[in-house]
Amino acid sequence: MNDLLSIPCVLMRGGTSKGPFFLASDLPQDPVERDQVLLSVMGSGHPLQIDGIGGGNPVTSKVAICGPGTVPGADVDYLFAQVRVDRQIVDTSPNCGNMLAAVGPFAIEAGLVPVAGDTTLVKIFNVNTGKMIEAEVPTPNGAVAYLGDARIDGVPGQAAP
Repeated sequence: MNDLLSIPCVLMRGGTSKGPFFLASDLPQDPVERDQVLLSVMGSGHPLQIDGIGGGNPVTSKVAICGPGTVPGADVDYLFAQVRVDRQIVDTSPNCGNMLAAVGPFAIEAGLVPVAGDTTLVKIFNVNTGKMIEAEVPTPNGAVAYLGDARIDGVPGQAAP
């Protein structure tokens, strides 16, 4: 019998950051318990995050937690968590626009938002800031498009906008 808890996640890059994306329903609802899970998942407390999926750097030790929208007009709720690399700390007070860039595609892939033509508008409520964001996700042929001509300084290659 396995003594580890299995929790699905998707590793995604958003802008110049990357990290795991979780459905809120797959994590403990109690913030203290949730944060303990995130610290374990990321391997925090060690500078290289050897015993986790964190990358040993603040830009690769970020987490997105998404779920159905809970405020009027929102398709999706997005809670950003910055997980410290060197210490056992999860901070949900800041926001991360880079991780936000992947929330729309994740929400579509996770079935939270249906595809709506060649471009799907995803209305995202940022739980950290209380702000509503509208993301246009390219969805030609009924699926999220990840390839494209957009470039970000400091990130090799190209991707969909």
